[in-house]
Amino acid sequence: MVVFLADTNMKQAFLLIVMGVFFGSIMAQTPTNMPPIPATRVWHHEDILGSQKKIQGLFPVLLDTVRKSNIIIDSFNNSITAIRISIELNDNLDNNNKFKWLRSTNEILTSFIYAFNIKMVQLVDLIPLVKSFGRAMNLAIKDQSIYPVFEQNNLAIGSILIDNYGFITNKAIPAAKDLLVWKYCQLYPEKILATLSNNPTNIFADTLLVQAAFLDPEKLYNYAAVPNALGKKIQSTNHRLVKLISQFSITKTGRMYMPFLDNLYQNKISVNDITPLLTPEKSENYYQLLVSTRIDYVARMQYADTPILVKVLTNKLKDKAIELYINEINALHEEKNPKIRFLSLEKLSAQDLYYLAVMGEAEMYTSSFVSGIYPRIFQRMKKPDANDLLQSVHNDYVKKFIKISAAYNTLDDFLQKMDSSIAFTRMQQFVDGLEKTKSLEEAVDVADAYASIYQPTFKKIILDQVHVNLVDAQQKKQVLGIAIYQLLETIFASMDTANHVDVAAELGIAPVYFMPNKLLQNAQGKIIIQQFFYGDKDGMTIFNAFITSFTPAKWKVTQHKDWVEIVSKKGVPISIYANRPLNPALDLDEQAQDALIAYLKSQQLTPSIVIHRGHSYHLNSTIEKLASSAKLVILGGCGGYQNLNQVLAICPGAHIISTKQVGTGIINKGLLNEISETLRLGQNLYWPSLWAKMTNQFKAQLKESFNDYVPPHKNLGAIFIMAYQKKINQQ
Repeated sequence: MVVFLADTNMKQAFLLIVMGVFFGSIMAQTPTNMPPIPATRVWHHEDILGSQKKIQGLFPVLLDTVRKSNIIIDSFNNSITAIRISIELNDNLDNNNKFKWLRSTNEILTSFIYAFNIKMVQLVDLIPLVKSFGRAMNLAIKDQSIYPVFEQNNLAIGSILIDNYGFITNKAIPAAKDLLVWKYCQLYPEKILATLSNNPTNIFADTLLVQAAFLDPEKLYNYAAVPNALGKKIQSTNHRLVKLISQFSITKTGRMYMPFLDNLYQNKISVNDITPLLTPEKSENYYQLLVSTRIDYVARMQYADTPILVKVLTNKLKDKAIELYINEINALHEEKNPKIRFLSLEKLSAQDLYYLAVMGEAEMYTSSFVSGIYPRIFQRMKKPDANDLLQSVHNDYVKKFIKISAAYNTLDDFLQKMDSSIAFTRMQQFVDGLEKTKSLEEAVDVADAYASIYQPTFKKIILDQVHVNLVDAQQKKQVLGIAIYQLLETIFASMDTANHVDVAAELGIAPVYFMPNKLLQNAQGKIIIQQFFYGDKDGMTIFNAFITSFTPAKWKVTQHKDWVEIVSKKGVPISIYANRPLNPALDLDEQAQDALIAYLKSQQLTPSIVIHRGHSYHLNSTIEKLASSAKLVILGGCGGYQNLNQVLAICPGAHIISTKQVGTGIINKGLLNEISETLRLGQNLYWPSLWAKMTNQFKAQLKESFNDYVPPHKNLGAIFIMAYQKKINQQ
């Protein structure tokens, strides 16, 4: 029903009636000690009561929290009631100011609801917030600073109070805002500089900048280099560390000093000591300073003294190792004269060379390590003792160096260069603590190393220590430790044929001792093989030998512009596709590979076998184009063993054949011919017998080189990864 009020008197009468209804409603909900509320302020009290009701609705109703919730709600309601009463009874407040503080009271409640919904506060913050508001209100009414209230409360409560309508004119607000910035930065120290960008004049800026300098000097360097308000503030801050970083940030070579920041800050070295080393002529001295500083830092870290920017130093050391040395000796891989190829290493110490190996692992060619870096480490030592070497670098990257030595079949030699009892301890330490790392890398390294050790004594050390660690993990109920050491123990036991351990059956993974012929066939019963060739001199020679190795009676060779197709005439239908090794300078070999891949896709031909034919420096290119359908991957290039994880990431469960040292064309040819012929005859690839057959075929030096080839059933790191993933998926 719509009622039209004809005149002013009728409107006033109606308004009084409405006010009376509201007044009666609020009086019914308020305690008996609440003074009479004038009609003009009824709505403000109603708003507060409405907000109270909404907050009560935020509390959980679970049985185990009902009592606790009721206690909080009662305390909350009593506190709000006390605030309302205090406002109404305060004779020093006129009507407008009572409006103001009632509005502020409701605003504190609505702000809490909003903050709670965005998870800025929790229910436990409610009572402290209300009581803090009451204290701040009493101070503000007396025209006193409310700063102490912000000092006594956390960031969440302070952030709600700072924006409250009742406090916007209080003299404490500017300082309180600075304080909240401080509190925010203590909670989120990584955001100090981003926060100060918007608050460069904050009264705590100097202290916060010093904190940021120790926390993330590189980030401070970046901000200091910008000519804005914060950049100028950083430049003017009077603290030694901040001043050093500021000084470097405005010079072109500033980042070259940063790896030494800790020693510079502690006056162990001066800027003038570093500056002369920043020329190309002194780059070797700069690298050596990085090495000596890293060794110094490692010694300190063993006593829980972590230097500033140790990661920056390590990254710079890695960059310089690769840039100045690894790239150069890799590029000269075809140089037959070692004095020419490894000339850049001549002035490096044993420690300098050690860090070349551990920092350049991912980029280093097999021959760069085996023929260059490794032997020269011990040539530089007065006494070629491997343990002395490790102690001289304070055991930095020991597990990595052992892993590298194992990967390149120099581990036995390395262990023999130290006292047998020390070697015993070193190998025990190599196996320890695998459950404490954030990744499986060290466990995989242990698995790979075990497959590379030929001395029974050292193999037994690892096996025994794995068992000791397994028992210890079981006693301590360390789930990760149990999983890792159980898998390693089973895998290692399978290496000894006397144990009769079927590792695939034991670990619930695909067979590793044989590859079924049927598994390699597509839906049409064909086996598709893809080979990658590269257009350097060796690649062309190998390609020609590859083509002529197929007898016309058994195979048909079809020439195409960018690739060749070789199809079996008898037996299981096998199609081998290989790109032509064309001019790499013009990227023609890559174009040929891409053309072949496009053709295979257009014909819906998915390779189940992929073969890399080329030097190790081409391998990354092959892996980038590797078909995920591959179930057998053969890495014929040097040091392909280093890339098992990359292959498995693309082709989970694939069988991989690789070499730890030099890939040999004759061996690759013989191995591939044997595999293709076995498959053509419809037989499965049984790796132990196939390997034994190939071992008998190669004599003298070829036999020694073939020993560096690793068959699928001895790729222990790969087996470990597959088994671990299987175990995790079952949980």
